[in-house]
Amino acid sequence: MNRRKFFRNGSLLTLGTTLLHPFKGTASIVQYDTEDSNKKAKNIIVIVSDGMSIGTLNMADLYLSRKTGKCSNWLQLYKDNRVSRALMDMASASSTVTDSAAASSSWGGGKRIDNGALNVSKQGEEHMPIWQKFKQMGKKAGCVTTVPITHATPAGFCINSKSRNAQEQIAEKYLQQKFDVMMGGGDTYFSPEKRKDKKDMYKAFTSDGYEVAKTRNEMFSAAIDKPILGVFENSGLPYSIDRENNKDLLQKVPTLAEMTHKAIDAMKDHPNGFVLQVEAGKVDWAAHGNDIAGLMYDQVAHDEAIQVAMDFAEQDGETLVIITTDHGNANPGLIYGKEANDNFDSIQQYRHTNEWVLTGVGKETSISQLKERVHYANNFALTDEECKQLLSYYTDLRTQDGLYNPKQLPFKVLAEMQQRHNSVGWISMQHSADYVELAMYGPGSHLLKPFIKNTDLHYLMLEAAEIENKF
Repeated sequence: MNRRKFFRNGSLLTLGTTLLHPFKGTASIVQYDTEDSNKKAKNIIVIVSDGMSIGTLNMADLYLSRKTGKCSNWLQLYKDNRVSRALMDMASASSTVTDSAAASSSWGGGKRIDNGALNVSKQGEEHMPIWQKFKQMGKKAGCVTTVPITHATPAGFCINSKSRNAQEQIAEKYLQQKFDVMMGGGDTYFSPEKRKDKKDMYKAFTSDGYEVAKTRNEMFSAAIDKPILGVFENSGLPYSIDRENNKDLLQKVPTLAEMTHKAIDAMKDHPNGFVLQVEAGKVDWAAHGNDIAGLMYDQVAHDEAIQVAMDFAEQDGETLVIITTDHGNANPGLIYGKEANDNFDSIQQYRHTNEWVLTGVGKETSISQLKERVHYANNFALTDEECKQLLSYYTDLRTQDGLYNPKQLPFKVLAEMQQRHNSVGWISMQHSADYVELAMYGPGSHLLKPFIKNTDLHYLMLEAAEIENKF
């Protein structure tokens, strides 16, 4: 298919701007204009909630509306008719159900590839990732995430690899490409004490002119006239709700919104513009664990990053903001029942995730100790029988291979117990083949058709920046 012809001849949705800030005051009637269709996108910010089923977006909006009286920033954009909106088919080359590597690669390289790979086809053909294309055109490029910066979603925009699991090598490839801002977790893949080959990647980045930040304060103070590498945890960053209830984590680990703000500040004055991917990666991890506190509060953290990007884009006038997810996961939702409202509102009282609860339990934990831990975290009481059921999983725990639950902790069992108190149900602990939400604001948003393939987004970004003829 001729991608340029596809976008130019398709039905175009041309949206103008409103007079009011999208997150302040009451909405006004949108005045449609062709102004954005005559501009090119100097900057592009792609904001991804990894593994976000539509139920996750829905529940986060309900949670905020019922707690604060204001809906989510994402849904406010819909209500104010501020964005072009579409559904996107995220299938990979090997399955209708994608993984994050193939999903990100479809946007990054513009081709569908097999699950598990990064911009490399089954035949070994490499497709140039889009952030490399923008770097070649003189723009700055970066990624921020709440999982390891070497994880699948940022890597799919940046590098080629036969396997998403080659994270030590991915860290080296980032340095080879000299990306301008890379921040998230993943100390395991940079530290000489933890890498299998004992290479000191921090020293390598520093020697090449990078400023390395390992704490929130170091990130804030990092000079913006140098490229920045920020690595704040061994693996993924802590879940937002666990961070909020731990003084040490509050001081050490930045939020997704704070990383987004810093990345924009570091790149916004570049004369040729910048491109930035922002990922709420732990939304996906929480969905894999049926962990409602992790899911809800990290989706809210993603929504706060949307506001940072939108505030900049409104003032700048040359920035395309793309808001989406790469696939569904676990398809959670608020389930009908007489107590559904009150049960769902109980999540407002949660202090910690199920991960926090279950990793703090062991063979020696008593029924009373488990009751106390769950009550502190979730503000409800387990029965003795429920405690016995959970504790039975700790008699013979064996660590296994796996990205999300190597200790085989009873996440599903605890989620089913919670459902009786919060009315949130889950259909699985795995990815699903959902068509996903896609929203765009700013120059280039008029190019969006109501339904697209994942690979079309690659070419849309190039078209919006008016560099599609260069590759």
